[in-house]
Amino acid sequence: MLSRAAWSLVLRKGGLGTRGTHSPGGTARSEGKMPPYSNYYAQRSYPMPDEPFCTELTAEQRALKEKEKGSWTQLSHAEKVALYRLQFHQTFAEMNHRSNEWKTVMGCVFFLFGFAALVIWWERIYVFPEKPITLTDEWKAKQLQRILDMKANPVQGLASRWDYEKKQWKK
Repeated sequence: MLSRAAWSLVLRKGGLGTRGTHSPGGTARSEGKMPPYSNYYAQRSYPMPDEPFCTELTAEQRALKEKEKGSWTQLSHAEKVALYRLQFHQTFAEMNHRSNEWKTVMGCVFFLFGFAALVIWWERIYVFPEKPITLTDEWKAKQLQRILDMKANPVQGLASRWDYEKKQWKK
């Protein structure tokens, strides 16, 4: 990994040591110009942006802009569409077009649910201890019988609902 990073530095334009060659008071050398900050913002609620979508035009786009100043009947349909695309990024139909992003979101949600279910299943098998003996049905039945035999809380409790002569619950 380190040798690959060192080799990529050597192969770069200028060789080794080209990073940080600017002085503290000056600016760094740059080969390409940074694109200007664009204030383009268009939505259905704000359809007319303050700036056009394309601010830097190529030679062919400039020629099309010059042709725009003449009669629009001489422009073909493709040229009119190209002029529209210079001014606006999307049409209203494209802005209103539903995206399929919900499929990705739902796929991620279901994947995470499935992963969580697998983690819970793994924890139940390998992590959680065995159920205590006091939670088995047999133990609960013995405990209930013990409470009834002791006649615990015979006025309002469990023993008040048990018929001791018929050995069944009162109706």
